[in-house]
Amino acid sequence: MKLLSCWSGLSSLARFTHPGHRTLHVTWTPQRVIQEESMARAPSGNRVLCVAEKNDAARSIAEIMSRGGLRRSEGFSRYNKIYEYDYQIFNRQCSVTMTSVSGHLMNYAFTAAYKNWRGCNPVALFDATIHKVCPEDYVDIKRTLEREARKCDALVIWTDCDREGENIGYEVVNVCLAVKRNLQVYRARFSEITPQSVSNACNNLVRPDELVSRAVDVRQELDLRIGAAFTRLQTLRLQKVFPDALEHQLISFGSCQFPTLGFVVERYKQVEAFIPEMFHKIKVTHQTEEGLTEFSWKRNRLFNRLACEVLLQICLEQPTATVTEVRSKPKSKWRPQPMDTVELEKLSSRKLRISAKETMKIAEKLYTSGFISYPRTETTIFPKDINLSNLVQEQTQDPNWGAFATGLLQRGPTPRQGNKTDQAHPPIHPTKYARNLQGNEQKVYELIVRHFLACCSQDAQGQETSVEIKIADEGFSVQGLIILARNYLEVYPYDRWSNKVIPHYDRGQQFEPTSIEMADGETTAPPLLTEADLIALMEKHGIGTDATHADHIETIKSRLYVGVRPDGRFVPGELGMGLVEGYDLMGYELSKPNLRAELEADLKCICEGTKNGDEVLAEQVTKYKSVFIEAAAKANLLDQALSQYLGQPAQQYVQEANQTAEVFPVRKCPHCPESMVLKTKKDGGYMISCMGYPACKASIFFPSAVEKAEVTETVCQQCQPAAVKKIKFRFKRGSVPPMLPLNYEGCIGGCDEDLKQNLELNLSYLRPPSANHSTSRNSHNASTMGPPSRRGRGRGQGSTRGAARSSHTQAQQRTPLVQVNTNFGNPPSSNVAGGNSVVCSCGIDTVELTVKKDGPNKGRKFLKCQSSQCNFFLWSDQDPPQNAPHSTNQTTTNQNAFNPSRGGFQSANEGSGSGYDSVSDDAGRNTNVWGEVLCQCQQAAVERTVQKEGPNQGRKFYVCSKPRESQCKLFQWADEEPASQNQAFGGRGGGQGGWQTGGGGAGRGSGAGGGQKKRKPPKCSLCGQQGHTRRSCPDK
Repeated sequence: MKLLSCWSGLSSLARFTHPGHRTLHVTWTPQRVIQEESMARAPSGNRVLCVAEKNDAARSIAEIMSRGGLRRSEGFSRYNKIYEYDYQIFNRQCSVTMTSVSGHLMNYAFTAAYKNWRGCNPVALFDATIHKVCPEDYVDIKRTLEREARKCDALVIWTDCDREGENIGYEVVNVCLAVKRNLQVYRARFSEITPQSVSNACNNLVRPDELVSRAVDVRQELDLRIGAAFTRLQTLRLQKVFPDALEHQLISFGSCQFPTLGFVVERYKQVEAFIPEMFHKIKVTHQTEEGLTEFSWKRNRLFNRLACEVLLQICLEQPTATVTEVRSKPKSKWRPQPMDTVELEKLSSRKLRISAKETMKIAEKLYTSGFISYPRTETTIFPKDINLSNLVQEQTQDPNWGAFATGLLQRGPTPRQGNKTDQAHPPIHPTKYARNLQGNEQKVYELIVRHFLACCSQDAQGQETSVEIKIADEGFSVQGLIILARNYLEVYPYDRWSNKVIPHYDRGQQFEPTSIEMADGETTAPPLLTEADLIALMEKHGIGTDATHADHIETIKSRLYVGVRPDGRFVPGELGMGLVEGYDLMGYELSKPNLRAELEADLKCICEGTKNGDEVLAEQVTKYKSVFIEAAAKANLLDQALSQYLGQPAQQYVQEANQTAEVFPVRKCPHCPESMVLKTKKDGGYMISCMGYPACKASIFFPSAVEKAEVTETVCQQCQPAAVKKIKFRFKRGSVPPMLPLNYEGCIGGCDEDLKQNLELNLSYLRPPSANHSTSRNSHNASTMGPPSRRGRGRGQGSTRGAARSSHTQAQQRTPLVQVNTNFGNPPSSNVAGGNSVVCSCGIDTVELTVKKDGPNKGRKFLKCQSSQCNFFLWSDQDPPQNAPHSTNQTTTNQNAFNPSRGGFQSANEGSGSGYDSVSDDAGRNTNVWGEVLCQCQQAAVERTVQKEGPNQGRKFYVCSKPRESQCKLFQWADEEPASQNQAFGGRGGGQGGWQTGGGGAGRGSGAGGGQKKRKPPKCSLCGQQGHTRRSCPDK
């Protein structure tokens, strides 16, 4: 797993103490060290760049700081203007440039290799490389910041003072420091855009909080990994399983989104499973001049009708009521606490019928316009230094609540304090009077103002009277209320409190009730959730934050997981019900709030410095990855659950090959920060490539001799310090020399000579980029030119195998970046062929090795070229050819030269341009050294028997061993000698080194091969005429 942090670089441990905060130990990177040093002094220059989170906020702050004397100009982004003015800051007059971003400037994203939904197994996303990138839409904003940063001496961050704002601020810092490393960085802390607040922020600039920003990075990365993995799993699977209903549906998953859906589904199930039950109670009424008074039964209700009837009969037999208790006490209705974000969302949803999403959008606009304080806060306590009287004074001019505000000023505001604070922002309150608001903006602003005035007022006062009576030992009671002072209720119409008048009763008084009767009732199910109820549950269980509740609710609505009835209550959709029940059947309570609540708690600990962000990230990724793997294995339960609700049977699901294949990292790429991984090629072979493709093209291609390859957990000890995992190979029979076992574990880091030489691996990826460029250029020249005798005139002109070998030989002669030991195996024998050492085709002494592979030749010694520059091979117990002098500069004929890229050994009697990598048997068939017939693919062919009735039934023949769709055109009777190699191979010309037996044409089809025959026209098996086939026969 690789995280490319925006603070990448060497790190050093710095210790700093922030005024008013505890001492923290933080790992600083060079950019952060620059900032730490810059904070110790004021900037040397007079040019200051200020950056706000939105353009509206930038304009409002600039107007306050410039007192209306700003100069506006255009940036690269037409939505983010530039405001210039002079301002007294750092104890001197400075030239200030104020601009803005539009929320997050950078987003986490996967590298190109993981962006294709069908390009990898979704489980790989939990460990995939991610980095922060600037979206195309925001590149112009980034360019503006870079241009302005180059001209300035200091940077002041004016983003919102919450977690997201802190992270956005760090994104701005990162962009600006990248173009000017000596830029000094500051942070303005403010909660409202008012002259006093802006002035205080400028006089008390602080550092950005790295811990808070890190918590956001952790949350963003987790949301990306978890959401992308589960979303791809659900969408790709369910679109195929239910094509009629979900073919074009995005079936997303989120660790906050899903528990939010779970609350709706759980309440719906409670309602559906509820069984009403009859209950019975006794009701007593008394009619007087003041009206009808109804007494409540002390037993409340009974579910046994007979028992209730018996008690009723007793009361009817002794119907006189006696007053046993009369109590009168003051009663207060408490005024509301200061408003936080959750309360604003709930009140707006319940009282104004405005969704939480729309409410927060309006509140953001009111804030950037300077009408209210910052709307994203968890605080319900007004700080002691806030001047509430000035805020109330602003509202005295309103015709609706101005009179109440004036009276409140005379008494003095006395807010009812809550018990929560985020230590960052005060409760939501109006900052100035707004005159010309319309529509929902006016409604939300009025709610905030009336709530603030009510909070600063006094509780409503009343007198409550309670009367208790007895009838035949059964107790009954009634409560009355007289309101003495409405107080906050005069300005707060969202609360109800009314008088309830009852007659005057004295203790011991007796009276005859007007009626004594039994009333029946029925229990009712709990109501479905409203948006306000859902927000309250999310806050209670720690799902999301006050700033994200509305977004999560909007997401499950837009995905059609839930619907909203006309009365504003939520009901789950078919898709939502099926998803929740499917995961419940698996045994994973992903719809429960536990997992996400744990994460939110950990994020708070990161902000407080009590937990490390990397540890939290690793723990959460491991937890969700294990759940994902098991859920993917039980995904059929998801199909079963959804089938019940979608009303259609589940189709059989077959995963695509590249969706099932996992990505296995082998090592870090020498040319970029990405990993190199083992992959399967389109033609079925194997390769190792960089995950940074197409930006980085480092790769290793394994020859067709490799039947299977898999990455092990064993790390090569010779390739330190770079960690290179070994690969376990399984080679095709007949495709490797005897000294290499069919099952072999080797290293591709450059240290494994056996693997590198026998497979002729091109390890140019280990070399510096300049060497790669040279190698590539020379290889290209060699392959396109080639020896004159091997050049042809067909389509494949120039791409001969001889030329490819020449290119490879040139590449091997260059010095690799990683030096490897070439003196492996046994030393050359000194007593071969009469005591003289044998030289290879290169003119150097051969090396003697021993066959390790199980088989008849195990333990047998053989000779081969030390440098692998030629294909020399000779058994030690055989005499060398007569034309091979010992210890001379003459070369030895290659008896059985091994070439893995062509499937086996090369015959001694082959010319350099024949194109065959095999020997011939007595019947003239193309075979390997084991006598197996080879096909055009240079692989061992398979022998089959004709099953169809006819003259050839029971006759044996050879065909390619590959699947039918990828077979070559070999067809050869086992009991016949092939008339020519061209006929056995379907009459092809000799492309790329040729399959022809004539002179070596380089192109398939019309090369210069001398042995190619003209293909006969097709003959119809239906009418016997040539020129067409049975399929297109006119007599059909």
